[in-house]
Amino acid sequence: MATAQRLSALAVVLGGEPRIEEGDLSLALAAAELIDLIRARAVLLHGDRLLPAGRVGTGSPLLVEAASELVRDVPYETVVGWLWRRGSGLAGRYRGAVEDARHLHRQAAEAVRDWNDPVLAHLAAAAGMRPAPTDDTSADLDPDQIAILGETHQAVTRLAAERQRRSIERGPSEGILRGF
Repeated sequence: MATAQRLSALAVVLGGEPRIEEGDLSLALAAAELIDLIRARAVLLHGDRLLPAGRVGTGSPLLVEAASELVRDVPYETVVGWLWRRGSGLAGRYRGAVEDARHLHRQAAEAVRDWNDPVLAHLAAAAGMRPAPTDDTSADLDPDQIAILGETHQAVTRLAAERQRRSIERGPSEGILRGF
């Protein structure tokens, strides 16, 4: 099962507890796809750029779709660009795919069993499903995974800051409208 499928199955099993922000999960799912595309040698990470390298012919339909959406023109796309572009609305699409799967309970059981997989643990932490793993789990990650996970955590932090900024901006105006 692809990493993004396992992450999405975990989100379904948890049922939103702790509260999982849709945007955070979408960014983590885009990162999971990217990690799987690198494993499949469909893309290479060169600095912060994603260089298309091959095709993904089999696998989850969403992963095949992700491979087809790689930017194939110079200067190629950055990891952070991929996270924001591919991640847009991705949580809902994966949730639908997981819920539609005939083997939801098997997927959920596999995802829970793999809870301590270092990549899955870091992605789940980025999505807000669990606390960040200890530093010793990073020793089991390769440099590409570390780079992608770092970009993911930064993107999630930027998204949280944007949510907070919008909340602050809405706060006073909502109070005025309500007569406070």
